[in-house]
Amino acid sequence: MTQDRIARFEERRERLERLSDAELKQRFWMLTDQLLEPILELARTHTSPSIERSVLLRMGVDSVSSHGVVQRIMDAGLLGKGAGNVLLRLAAKTGKDIRGTAQAVLDDGNMLQGLFGNEQS
Repeated sequence: MTQDRIARFEERRERLERLSDAELKQRFWMLTDQLLEPILELARTHTSPSIERSVLLRMGVDSVSSHGVVQRIMDAGLLGKGAGNVLLRLAAKTGKDIRGTAQAVLDDGNMLQGLFGNEQS
């Protein structure tokens, strides 16, 4: 088995040796994309209120507010969009900062309606 492994390594090494720096760089990024795609897909499709509260905390929303905001976002069926993404879009739409937007969501959960068109996740 060791000889077979060494032979496969030598074959790959010879193929890579013939590539230019630009081709090696292109191959590196292609392989990196292949490696990261399943991780990115997992991140896109799996979240939880806890993760989303953590995101809001890092965006400067206080702990108590983050609980309420995430609950409002979840009730609107938008948690899959990401609580941070929801607040950023809403902040851009209203012209408020993130904390002000979080407070606005707490004050009026209806402002989330139609933020992503008719689409809900």
